[in-house]
Amino acid sequence: MNADDYSALLATGQGERLAVLPAATATSRLAQTLAALANASGGLVFLSLKGTDPEEREAATDRAIAAALSCDPPLILPLPQPVEADGRAFVLVSVPPGLPYVYACDGSYFRREGTANVPLGPRALRELFLARSDRGLEAEPVPDAGPHDLDWEAVRAYAASLPHPGTSPEELLRQRGGLTVDGRPTYGGLLLFGREPQRFLPSAEILLARYPGTSMGDVFLKEVARGPLPQQIRQAEAFLAANMRWGARIDALERAEQPEYPLPAVRECIVNAVAHRDYRIRGEEIRVLLFADRLEVYSPGRLPGHVTVQNLVHERYARNQVLVQVLADMGFVERLGYGIDRILTLMQAEGLPEPAFEETANGFRVTLRGHGERLIEARPDGFRWASLALNPRQRQALAFVAQHGRITNHDLQQLCPEVSAETIRRDLADLVQQDVLIRVGDKRATFYILKR
Repeated sequence: MNADDYSALLATGQGERLAVLPAATATSRLAQTLAALANASGGLVFLSLKGTDPEEREAATDRAIAAALSCDPPLILPLPQPVEADGRAFVLVSVPPGLPYVYACDGSYFRREGTANVPLGPRALRELFLARSDRGLEAEPVPDAGPHDLDWEAVRAYAASLPHPGTSPEELLRQRGGLTVDGRPTYGGLLLFGREPQRFLPSAEILLARYPGTSMGDVFLKEVARGPLPQQIRQAEAFLAANMRWGARIDALERAEQPEYPLPAVRECIVNAVAHRDYRIRGEEIRVLLFADRLEVYSPGRLPGHVTVQNLVHERYARNQVLVQVLADMGFVERLGYGIDRILTLMQAEGLPEPAFEETANGFRVTLRGHGERLIEARPDGFRWASLALNPRQRQALAFVAQHGRITNHDLQQLCPEVSAETIRRDLADLVQQDVLIRVGDKRATFYILKR
């Protein structure tokens, strides 16, 4: 949104999803408004600044963060942003729809109705608690885990990517719900930034499989994505991009490559599965299965809260608020709460069937059907890398990955026994540098997969 959009929004006046307050509003009053919006359908709070003084803007930002964290449980919100509208300066605080908890402020519960924060009576409060009773695991501290179980280099990189440099990585992670007040990692923090999340949650992984036919069989290519969630998402994307069919279309008399499924829609499916699965369910992982005629993405845990298959497109609910917010900060989520809409739009734009959404006995499945045989032709061997300056060993490596799904230094050494180990290492590192391969794992466990 730009200044004109914000001006138009303010012109509609305050209401159930919009509040305008002075930047110096007391923290308790601001917290009440944020909690009231969170207990309703979300919305925006414009904190009006007197001028353009950076110190005033930073103080308003800090006050908004403090107000959100003073709610019970703490509200995990996008970082407040400076905006301009009608020639005035504001700090904008966004409260996403579909938050998973019921939020209190100073021991009282409010909900936004019209332009007021209305106290919730016993009956309304009981109904709201029932509607939001599906609480995720992410906010709970991890038994026997400590700060040493987090990858602080990854946390610092995340903090550096956000427009609030005055906040330390530790404090930012605490604000985001990844650390408790006494500095213990939560399950959310561990899933996002853990060194070995599967040591504490063994089933928090993605099973990836490609079958040559339209049903499961004895012949298949399998891979398991482990590690923190961002790494799992990237690995799953790379596996699917490398293993789905690619063909071509003629656009304005030019040949253009086209994947069997729109890659942004594939990403949305993976991110939704990772962000919204029920991590309390043990012994069952996310499953991404690529068949000759469809792509299935299964996530443990039935639809949360009041969401059903029938109202899925229109309702918003985040079982894992911490995961969703941090993945949004990292760019995996384009717009909070609108992943399903985006999948539908992307599939429609390519003339593909609507996704099928299905709730199973203990989970949720999305099925996509792609271009399949309608692609003009399969991509010939080597077409994908024809423009790259590759040596014969690197072409052998890519052919091996295309057949087996991955390659290790040892694999390439066996293909080229006369070449030194250092040369093998450099060949694979160069393919990573050229954005052809992705390196996964560390030391002896390192392997490489196609980026796309």
